[in-house]
Amino acid sequence: MKQLDAERQMKRRKRKNTIFHVLFLSSTLFGIVALGMLLIQILSDGLGWLDWDFLTNNASRKAERSGIKAAIAGTLWMMSITAPLSFIIGVSTAIYLEEYAKKNWFNRFIQTNIANLAGVPSIVYGLLGLTIFVRVFGFGKSVLAGSLTMTLLILPIIIVASQEAIKAVPVTQRNASFALGANRWQTIIRVVLPSALPGILTGSILSFSRAVGETAPLIVVGAVAYITTLPSGVFDKFTVMPIQIYTWANLPQEEFHHVAAAGIIVLLFMLLTMNAIAIFLRNKYQKKN
Repeated sequence: MKQLDAERQMKRRKRKNTIFHVLFLSSTLFGIVALGMLLIQILSDGLGWLDWDFLTNNASRKAERSGIKAAIAGTLWMMSITAPLSFIIGVSTAIYLEEYAKKNWFNRFIQTNIANLAGVPSIVYGLLGLTIFVRVFGFGKSVLAGSLTMTLLILPIIIVASQEAIKAVPVTQRNASFALGANRWQTIIRVVLPSALPGILTGSILSFSRAVGETAPLIVVGAVAYITTLPSGVFDKFTVMPIQIYTWANLPQEEFHHVAAAGIIVLLFMLLTMNAIAIFLRNKYQKKN
């Protein structure tokens, strides 16, 4: 009798295992198929319009003369400020919270708020940037205002990712460093940061990828869609690739929809390149450690 019950339980477990296996596989395949269909649609619409002239021309009212040069330049200008600023502030904050801050209610309150800020909708950061940087500080609809707004957007993500990477460093490594006579700062620089660097770089570069692809905050801050000149300073007007693509996609002429698809291909190439760099750096520093 007991053997019969055991066989029934085993069959129920195997049946549950099969059901969940099929469920998870179906979910994975659904995402892959949806992504594949999207890529096929974009490539079929945009590859024919993607050439050297498209990369080197500015936006035009005629689809065949439209290019994405000004948007690429605006994106690079914005990231040249956003990336170093958010990385330095984010990693410094994570080091302070994990290595120096006392475990009291005030620091727990700060950490909770940072974690909550990582989930705030991006449009809220756009309104914050519009109020502080555009109106209060008087930066106007400039590269600087857009860059600082995007820094606010990705800063909580970099802080949380860096904190998790620092937490993952074994305590035994810190204790070994202290036992050899190193002080806290020397331990952080020579032991903790080298071990945490793969996680910090991966989280940071993925955050930069989000900044490259975000549209809503920059629309609120006032990034302009139709730009025929490249920005020459941080106080110049600018546009970025997602806003340019969004504008083309909303135009009634069908030709501009193909131009928008070509712009999406360029944007995807840039994002995939950044993700590939993140994977390369993570693997490189993991091997060193």
